[in-house]
Amino acid sequence: MSDPTRNAPDFRQQRASGMAAIAVAGLFALGLWLAVDRLMPSMPGMDSLAARMLLTLKCYCVAVLFCLVTGVEAVAHERLTSPAFDPLARFETRRLRVNQRYLQNTVEQIIVFGVALFGLAAYCADGLAMRAVVATTVVWIAARIAFWLGYHRSAALRGLGAPGMALSMIVLLYVASRFGGEIAGTTGAVAPVAAFLAIEGVLFWGTRPQKADD
Repeated sequence: MSDPTRNAPDFRQQRASGMAAIAVAGLFALGLWLAVDRLMPSMPGMDSLAARMLLTLKCYCVAVLFCLVTGVEAVAHERLTSPAFDPLARFETRRLRVNQRYLQNTVEQIIVFGVALFGLAAYCADGLAMRAVVATTVVWIAARIAFWLGYHRSAALRGLGAPGMALSMIVLLYVASRFGGEIAGTTGAVAPVAAFLAIEGVLFWGTRPQKADD
């Protein structure tokens, strides 16, 4: 049998372009997160957990509006004005396919982002620390928009949105580490991070391209 990657001769070139997009977007995301976190004033009235959770809910609502709802609207508008009005007709433009994939990807990621955001807020002690919640929201929204616009240009440029998912994972690791530390000290703080990295290693190894026997 032949190498399964032969049907996609530009795979390595696209991957290289995608990695470059991820690197550039990562630097921009880091700068944006630090700018929001450092430059915005301290959030007032954040002494109680209820106030911090309410602010986090508001941030999450903004993310849903500008990332998820806009995706729903993009698909709905195209169906309304084309033969795709009947989903069973199987009429699809490239734009519609990209919008559908963006929508599905956003549905998946917004769950992870929401859990991470509320977990982060739980460990923010005051209005100064809550700037991290706002910064995380701003970067995640920007990353989703970059993913969407980039995907319409090429598959590789959807890598511009990678920092959004990376940020959600980093926040979740932070929350898991803090929680583990509360339970079992230093060992408990390190264990969830080490376990997750081990799983990631297994996934990278297990999903690497396989060369079939000729």
